[in-house]
Amino acid sequence: MSSKRDVQQLIRKAESQGFEVTPTKNGHWLVKKGGVRVTTLPGTPSDRRSLLNCIAHMKRHGFIP
Repeated sequence: MSSKRDVQQLIRKAESQGFEVTPTKNGHWLVKKGGVRVTTLPGTPSDRRSLLNCIAHMKRHGFIP
C-alpha cells in the first residue's frame, strides 16, 4: 500500500530530474516537464496502482525511477 511518504519521495526524485512539481488547490500535485503537463500525483494515494500509473506517465517523459 502506498503512503504519503511514498508520494513525497517521488516528488523529490522527480524534482531532482528536472520535473516541476506544484501543489493544486485540491491537495494533489501537478507534474510538468518543460512546461508540459505530465501527470497529477495524488496527495495521499488510495492504492498502490494509482502511484504506479503516475510513475508510468512520468517514465514516458524521461523519469528514471
